[in-house]
Amino acid sequence: INISMFPPSSACIGRYILNMQITSCGHTYQRCLGDFYVLFNPWCADDPVYMDNQAHREEYVLNEHGILYEGVHKHITCRPWHFGQFEEGILDICLKILDMGASYHQGSDRDHCWRNDPVHVSMVVNHMICSHTTNSIMKLPENNDYLKGTKPFSWNGSVPILQQWYKGRCRPVRYGYCGPLASVMCTVMRCLGIPSRVVTNFCFPCSVENPLGINEIFDCTGKNLCGKDKLWRYHCWNESWMARRDLNQCCGDWQCLDPTPLETGRGSACSGPTWVRSIREGELDLDYDGHHMFSRVNSNYVGWLSQNNGKRTKFFCDAWPCGQRLITKSVGSELFEDITGAYKYELGSVKNKEAYYRAYRRIHPGYCNASNCHIDRELSSLQNPFLSDSGINMRLKMANCPMYGEDVQLHWLLENLRSENKNLKFNLSAQIVTYSGCPMDQFWKDTVTVTLGPREVKKIPLCISYSQYGPHLCDHNIMKVVAVSDPECGEVLMVSRDIVVNRPPVIVKLLSQPRLKVPCTAEISFCNPLQEDMKNCVMTLEGCGLFKEPMTIDLGMLASNQQARTIVEFTPYRLGSHRLLANLGCHKF
Repeated sequence: INISMFPPSSACIGRYILNMQITSCGHTYQRCLGDFYVLFNPWCADDPVYMDNQAHREEYVLNEHGILYEGVHKHITCRPWHFGQFEEGILDICLKILDMGASYHQGSDRDHCWRNDPVHVSMVVNHMICSHTTNSIMKLPENNDYLKGTKPFSWNGSVPILQQWYKGRCRPVRYGYCGPLASVMCTVMRCLGIPSRVVTNFCFPCSVENPLGINEIFDCTGKNLCGKDKLWRYHCWNESWMARRDLNQCCGDWQCLDPTPLETGRGSACSGPTWVRSIREGELDLDYDGHHMFSRVNSNYVGWLSQNNGKRTKFFCDAWPCGQRLITKSVGSELFEDITGAYKYELGSVKNKEAYYRAYRRIHPGYCNASNCHIDRELSSLQNPFLSDSGINMRLKMANCPMYGEDVQLHWLLENLRSENKNLKFNLSAQIVTYSGCPMDQFWKDTVTVTLGPREVKKIPLCISYSQYGPHLCDHNIMKVVAVSDPECGEVLMVSRDIVVNRPPVIVKLLSQPRLKVPCTAEISFCNPLQEDMKNCVMTLEGCGLFKEPMTIDLGMLASNQQARTIVEFTPYRLGSHRLLANLGCHKF
């Protein structure tokens, strides 16, 4: 007997047991035929997650390989990630997540009635990633302290994280950051049949007091002082595709879900689902957490100088707007796709201003009946004056793309826009910052006096040696270079540049063609580029369909310019597109 099952599109997702009742000769008995799983189906036109583009379904549901985009908006770095939604046991783990998060919905979960709605399922998954009080999947480190767990930047994929959570009696895995949190959520959502992708937002504001404004404070040397507000260099979240029946949507569209708990003024919380289009239109009353998501791509940046007498002065500077760039992996490509236009209209356009006014009135009820001109005046009073208003233009331009161990080379470009001489004294500094905007060590300072003739353009070379920044650089590999004019010279000018130092590459070379259940070998090589020994070197290898568990190789110590080569053997255990990932950790990074 062949039995075909056709569950309705309104069926609740989960694991079902199939029993057959047989009546023969007046006797009735039951027989268990086995179990089966019901998932959301983006191939079914009646399903709320239906996606009509086959290439998009292959990318956002079937693809197990992704890319995390990090760095800064002028220097985007990428690293591969294994989602692994089809690995053995992952589906059962994902259903366990729904079981553990069922209490998120008020009332009894005995009928599991919410499990046929992708909106409620996504809310449960979003909450379980990092916001559940006792059983969240991952935990964020406190004060960048990783001693009691795994370094957040050492993860290569979602599978080891989910397996560790499941085997550890559903206790949080230590530690993660926004990238792994969004990627693990993407794995769970794809596994349940909901098309999903990871999005990176560059220049991400995290402000407690003013939702549409963020303040950074510097001293006269250019040192960034730790305040309440933080300007994250980047932040990752998740987008999932579904038709929002609660918003009367008949067709699917992207919904924003941010599993990273962020301070909102009422405590830390995850955000979403929020319809991406409602963010662009400024329709904040329409959806969950719309005002939070709008502010994260539209806040105004203000830079301040804090003087010894406690007085604060606004810099003359050309500030980059928050939400500078939003990107995700392209369909069927290793390149990124710029999706900024899905979240906000072009800066300065009529539609952009209309959306901003609409959102401003909802975020600040006191301006509910204010005119657009009134709002414009309020915003102008909060913004920094432009550098050109002072008669000087400045920018810091990279002269090289530094690798770990190399000196950082910059060109400081200055232009006098006036017809008289300019004599200025500047304090220059360099400081380590984390990806989440926390200022760390200020390791380099200098003082330069600049004389500019009428309409003169000058280029000043700057060099920060590895011996200066190397001992201070942390996992994030980001530093900030700042030039601030002396307040005694009059108007206070400021120019800054975020710099990413690239890690040395790990080279993976296949020595034979991978075949199912046939041993295969690969060569992993790495060269120490530093003028010093690298200690406690550990190589971690991972690959969906290649390794059932990550492989760890202890390389010990690598001398300066020493090349390490390792041959590894593995046996592919399932068909599919495979990618071997290698990650090197040491006492330096």
